Amino acid sequence: MGARLRNKTALVTGATSNIGQAIAEAFAAEGAHVVVSGRSRERGAKVVEGIRAAGGRAHFVAVDLDGSPAASRALAERSREVLGGRIDILVNNAGIYPGEVTTATDEETFDRVYAVNVKAPFFLTADVAPRMAAEGGGTIINLGSWVARLAVPVGALYSSTKGAVETLTRAWSAEFGPRGVRVNAISPGVVGVVAPEGTGSHPAEAMMRGTPAGTIGSAQDIAQAAVWLAADEAAFVHGTVVDVDGGRTGTAVIAG
Repeated sequence: MGARLRNKTALVTGATSNIGQAIAEAFAAEGAHVVVSGRSRERGAKVVEGIRAAGGRAHFVAVDLDGSPAASRALAERSREVLGGRIDILVNNAGIYPGEVTTATDEETFDRVYAVNVKAPFFLTADVAPRMAAEGGGTIINLGSWVARLAVPVGALYSSTKGAVETLTRAWSAEFGPRGVRVNAISPGVVGVVAPEGTGSHPAEAMMRGTPAGTIGSAQDIAQAAVWLAADEAAFVHGTVVDVDGGRTGTAVIAG
C-alpha cells in the first residue's frame, strides 16, 4: 500500500470495469477511501471485494447516470454519506460508445450519448465542485479521448462528446481553480483488454503501428496518470489535458 492519497476520499464513476476500475484500485492502493459507482451491483461488489482484500477501503454506490441533475445529485449525496461527509477527488469516467457512423445515428442515440457522456459529468461537477471549494479544495479529473482531436471515420458522436468534456475541463479550471479546485483531464489512447482467444494480439494494435510506443496501452497506464493528477505533486497542474496515448496524437505516425 502506498500513501500518496492517504486520508483522501474519492468518487470514481463507471468504476466497475476497465479504466474506471483500474483508477479506483490505484487510488485505494495509495490510501484513498473510494466510492466505486456504476450500474452493475454484481461487478461493483467484485471490485470493492478486490480492493478490500488488498487492504484498501471502498464502497459501492449503484447509479444510472442518465444525464438528469437528480441522478448526479443523488450519487454525490450518497457518496458523501459513505465517505464521511466529503469528496476530495472526483473522477468523471463513466461513458458509453456507440460506434455508428453519422448517417446511422438516430436522435434517441444522440440524446442518450450526450446525456451519459456530457450532461451527467456536468451536473455531477456542478454539485461536487462548490462543496469542494467550501471545504478547502479538491481535485476533479475528467476522461477525454484521443479521438476528440485525431479523427477516425466512425464514432463522430462519441468523439464530439469527448471534445466537449475536454473543453469543460478548461472552463471548469477557470471557474473553480481560483476557489481551490484543480480540474484536469486525461486523454487515453488505444487501451486494450484481453486479446480474443487464439489471435495472439489485440485487433486495436494496428492503430498503434508507427507510434513511439508501438503497441496499445493498459487501463493501469491511465490509472497511474490519474493518481499523479490527484496527488499533491500535481498541485501546479490546472486546466490540462494529459495525453496518455503512446504518442498517438503528439507525433507523426509512420506505418511500417
